[in-house]
Amino acid sequence: MSRHDLQPKPDRPDVVRATVGWDRPLQTFFAQVFFRTEDEPAEGEPLVWIGTEPGELLSAEAAIAVVAPHAIIPPDLHRQLTADMQSSIGVEDGSQQVAAKRYLFGSTH
Repeated sequence: MSRHDLQPKPDRPDVVRATVGWDRPLQTFFAQVFFRTEDEPAEGEPLVWIGTEPGELLSAEAAIAVVAPHAIIPPDLHRQLTADMQSSIGVEDGSQQVAAKRYLFGSTH
């Protein structure tokens, strides 16, 4: 799994950070936006979290689009995310990943 933490846009004081990455076992990109809450003013809570289902976000562009309204997007982020995905080609699930997928999703796909 890869993970890239992004800084909030200056006009978004309600956002603590945004995160995008590639989840190889689920074969999906993911995007999270952590907002300040009364309970978590410093760390924030992920009130936006997409890419938790197999194949949910199939492109780097889709993940970036989720966080773009909230965070500063580095110019090379698309390239980094694509490289993260490509570096995992041919990597197979371990026995614990297979068991977790079967439990959570009813299959290993």
